[in-house]
Amino acid sequence: MRNEISLRTWIERFNNGDFDAKDVTTQIEAGWYDWFCKDSSLANKTKRMGNIIKQFKDGGKIDLDLHYVWFKNNCPLGGPLYDDFRIANIDTNETIYVVRISSLKEEYRYKVYEKLNNFKKALFKANLTRKVTDWINK
Repeated sequence: MRNEISLRTWIERFNNGDFDAKDVTTQIEAGWYDWFCKDSSLANKTKRMGNIIKQFKDGGKIDLDLHYVWFKNNCPLGGPLYDDFRIANIDTNETIYVVRISSLKEEYRYKVYEKLNNFKKALFKANLTRKVTDWINK
């Protein structure tokens, strides 16, 4: 079961170092739901994605009090592992956005998918985290 804490609270806790510990319990508390990588890798992945998430602001595409974040490390049949984080509604648990972090070999490092198109096609692509946060915050 995911730990559905608001993004506002998650960002505060992330900035306070609450998710820095490498133990699995802490990483599940941070929002990890599913992974195929080593347990010891989760804290670094949380830090990397958290540095993006902590830049999210109210007034854009998300509401820091009505949404929460959760994490997956995906294992596709025909490719390398990749990470994503998902923004979901805290009341319905419905995922609204998926931000995929692709391998460096792909054309775009970051791709954002949305529920409105059933997550079929990326509606935003970028190579810089700043571009992702700018898009989310508009």
